[in-house]
Amino acid sequence: MKSSFALNGGHAPRRLLAALAVVGSLSVLVGCAHQSASSSVYTYGQAQREQIVRLGTVESVRQVVIQNDRTTGAGTLAGAALGGVAGSAIGGGRGQVLAAIGGGLLGAMAGDSIEHQMGKKTGLEITVRLDNGETRVIAQEADVGFNVGQRVRVVSGGGPTRVTPM
Repeated sequence: MKSSFALNGGHAPRRLLAALAVVGSLSVLVGCAHQSASSSVYTYGQAQREQIVRLGTVESVRQVVIQNDRTTGAGTLAGAALGGVAGSAIGGGRGQVLAAIGGGLLGAMAGDSIEHQMGKKTGLEITVRLDNGETRVIAQEADVGFNVGQRVRVVSGGGPTRVTPM
């Protein structure tokens, strides 16, 4: 009796790996949460909530990188699946198995690295001297520019603190 592997001409493992690659790729797309550190983006939970507004003057602005502090693991999974498929196309027999494992490991490392890079955004660290004399430092996405001496609003309460132009 022949196994299904032999009946399919040896294509069953490749089809399985291809299916895993597709599932892994889709999980990357689904797993990419659209987090934002923009002063202009509110979540549903933050909308329609009273917030405190304090006025102040920008003392300094410094560019920073805002890094997502955790990954979904989807990049690692997708990279491993794609690397495994690519590696399985190399050689035959045990060499093919080793190439698939090596490709999976290298793909996992590459996928994780790509997901980390996608989790980085350019940000600003804004130092504001409030009208009451206190100083506050807020980091947020660099989607709105600020200049030293500019009058701003510092909005806080019920979520993140934001700096917005007046």
